[in-house]
Amino acid sequence: MGVLVVYSATLSSKGESQLLSRDVIIMLAATGLGLILCFIISALDYEAVLKMWPFFTAVCLALMFSLFIWGVGPSDRPDARSWLSIGGVHFQPSELLKIGFILTFSLHIEAVKDKTNDLKNVILLAVHGAFPVLLVIATGDLGSALVFFGMFLGMMFLAGVKLRYFFLGGAFASAAVPVLWIKFFSQFQKDRFLAVYYPQGLTESAYKTIIYQQQQSVNAIGAGRLFGSGLFKGVFTQNNLIPVDESDMIFAVIGEELGFIGAVFFLSMLALIIVKAVFNARRANTYSGKLICYGMALMIGMQTIINIGVSLKLLPCIGITLPFYSAGGSANLCVYIGIGIIMSIHRSSVITK
Repeated sequence: MGVLVVYSATLSSKGESQLLSRDVIIMLAATGLGLILCFIISALDYEAVLKMWPFFTAVCLALMFSLFIWGVGPSDRPDARSWLSIGGVHFQPSELLKIGFILTFSLHIEAVKDKTNDLKNVILLAVHGAFPVLLVIATGDLGSALVFFGMFLGMMFLAGVKLRYFFLGGAFASAAVPVLWIKFFSQFQKDRFLAVYYPQGLTESAYKTIIYQQQQSVNAIGAGRLFGSGLFKGVFTQNNLIPVDESDMIFAVIGEELGFIGAVFFLSMLALIIVKAVFNARRANTYSGKLICYGMALMIGMQTIINIGVSLKLLPCIGITLPFYSAGGSANLCVYIGIGIIMSIHRSSVITK
């Protein structure tokens, strides 16, 4: 389904001699490799794999810190250095870091599960959760930072951390907002927030420029109405009127060409995967296994909410892919790695029972 809509999104922009666009080819390759890794990982003992967490942590951090030296970003985002260019193919280390964070944070919570609500442990868990958030913000990847933050909050809640710590953390976060706004957010990122929540803070020409991508997405989705314009027939999609519609705005393609009915069907597939991950969490035979499944469900859920929120102009425009459907080698490869881990936990639970 993902390859189909990405094919449609890139149909009018590919060369006449090309059978498939570069985005479709990369997506097919990443999905194929991801499926292979998924089934290999599912056959392994996840508890044995978890013992290699120092290696995974070192690899993830090495890739993230390398962004400060070799990181590249889109031509219109000079402040973002979120990708590594390897042989002409771009890899986004934050996608792999999401998997690494879920694994290590689950192990961390399991290690202190009998004393999770001790102040010292809550502080250490908060530091663990804040580190990847600040790291990806520093590389200009605000979208991934929100996903990490959502996973952190969700896993802390599911681990039984008392609500008073969430209120205390909320107070600290509120106090930190001005610092993040001044020190970490670029003017480009600030303008995107203002365009959605306080357009009066921008000049008319600046507002139209900043909001253009999201406004085109909303227009396309509205044009799809109930049943859509038909696959490969969307006016906005086939005339390249929605910037980055193959990845960040793929929901606009779904909404325009397949309509409300098609959009509901596509989202129901994601909902089923999330629900299945939660069921596997409830059946897992280890505490870390439960948290890993919950973490993967949170990751997919957060990315879905943010991507659709951006497409509907409910959230500021931040680059985040729609799992399984958006173009992008890194995102597609890593989400299948996560699914493989869930399958390994499920297999282990079934065998044990």
